[in-house]
Amino acid sequence: MSDENGGSQAAGDDLSGLSGFFFYVFIVHPATAWILRPGRFERKKSIMYAIGFLALLAAIKTGMEMQAKGPNHYALLGVNRNSSPLDIKRAYKKLSLQLHPDKNPNDPTASAKFDRVKKAYDVLMDMEFREVYNKFGQEGINSNKRFDETTFFMELGVFYVTWGIMSYVLTLGKRSGLARQWTFTGLIVMLVVEISIMTARGNPFPSWFFPQNTEYEAVWLLHSLFPAFMNGCRSIGAYLFVDLEAQTRQLLLALQEQNKDILLVLRDVQIGVQNIQANGGGHRLANAGAPGTVSSIGGGAMPMRATPTGKIKEMQDRLQASNATVQQAVSQLKSDSKGNSNFGFYAMILGYVAFSYIFSS
Repeated sequence: MSDENGGSQAAGDDLSGLSGFFFYVFIVHPATAWILRPGRFERKKSIMYAIGFLALLAAIKTGMEMQAKGPNHYALLGVNRNSSPLDIKRAYKKLSLQLHPDKNPNDPTASAKFDRVKKAYDVLMDMEFREVYNKFGQEGINSNKRFDETTFFMELGVFYVTWGIMSYVLTLGKRSGLARQWTFTGLIVMLVVEISIMTARGNPFPSWFFPQNTEYEAVWLLHSLFPAFMNGCRSIGAYLFVDLEAQTRQLLLALQEQNKDILLVLRDVQIGVQNIQANGGGHRLANAGAPGTVSSIGGGAMPMRATPTGKIKEMQDRLQASNATVQQAVSQLKSDSKGNSNFGFYAMILGYVAFSYIFSS
């Protein structure tokens, strides 16, 4: 009977993971893309709404799955994972008196409740079973599983290679480059955390950190939340995508227009110089005062034709304005490229350092 329950639980976990994957890919991702559609909200509000929406859905879905699993042996007995055998025995004695079928003749579920408490007591009182339960859950007890490094790393490789391939396929295309970087950073951090949890001797968590939850449940939670994380990266990464190629094209077009302006101004200067030389007025224009005006005749200032000096000044002003625009575009390209390339690496390092600091024994 226990083997059947263990098999059904494993099948249920696999089905839950598969259904969760399709739920996030085909329902949550389009809904998040709708929230992040340009022009629907302000940029900052769009990102905040999308993150809040994803976090809320992930919390609700994970909470429902945890509720469907029911309480673990520690929560069932009302003890924590650091409780001594004496504490567990006292808790069992108290519960067995309350839940015994003879004392609850009108409760048709009293026998099943009593059996669950007895089963939890038997597992937690046996130190070997207790360690297996902490690492592999009830499925490990039913299959008499033991920790083996070769088997563990093979199963680990299958899981992460599978999700790595899925993540790569779902983040194909240049718009998903940032999402791909975030997703694989999350995979690496999750891999490091899982190895640290499963290979630790004893309990790797502090006593205050979810005292009734096991290592198996922590790993299950990571695996359960990863689809939400991946699709959140896909949606937000696509929203924050900066097309460097398009910006480069715009920059080249700006440079092309700048060259056209330079050529036009130089042509005007050349024509002006030729006219001056042809009219023999070079000396007079040179002594004519400020560019753009001539000496006062009859009490009024008369506009004059632009001088070569004025044309050159005009060309300098245009070059300065154009160069400022080009420098701004180049600076933005450099900052975007640098931020995109370093974010994933820094996030991975910070995540690993934080985990090692909090959960170091």
